[in-house]
Amino acid sequence: MAEHPSSIYAKLNLDSGKLTWQEMQPHFARGAIVRVAPGLDLIEVATVMAADETRTLSRWLRDGQVGRATATEARDWHERDPLFWAVVVAPWVLVQEIPSSTEMNDPSRSSPPR
Repeated sequence: MAEHPSSIYAKLNLDSGKLTWQEMQPHFARGAIVRVAPGLDLIEVATVMAADETRTLSRWLRDGQVGRATATEARDWHERDPLFWAVVVAPWVLVQEIPSSTEMNDPSRSSPPR
């Protein structure tokens, strides 16, 4: 029997954590980093991937809200060295940049995973 999405969400939420760019580099080198746009819930995206909800994931990929990290993004992360929320849905490492303290004061920015 398949696991209920809310159970998957809760497990992934517990398994999420913060990563630096330095910690992410080996995963980027093997092509495993998937970036998630700030407006999405990182754990929801991970749940959708884990549950193989192709329709929803395809829409996010098409809209550019989810995608493999690019070399341009990697260079930017290397220069700025931001912190990320991350969660693993093997073989992928989903990441979402944590806004800097100045961005966190902007109410239009989304909050970190629940």
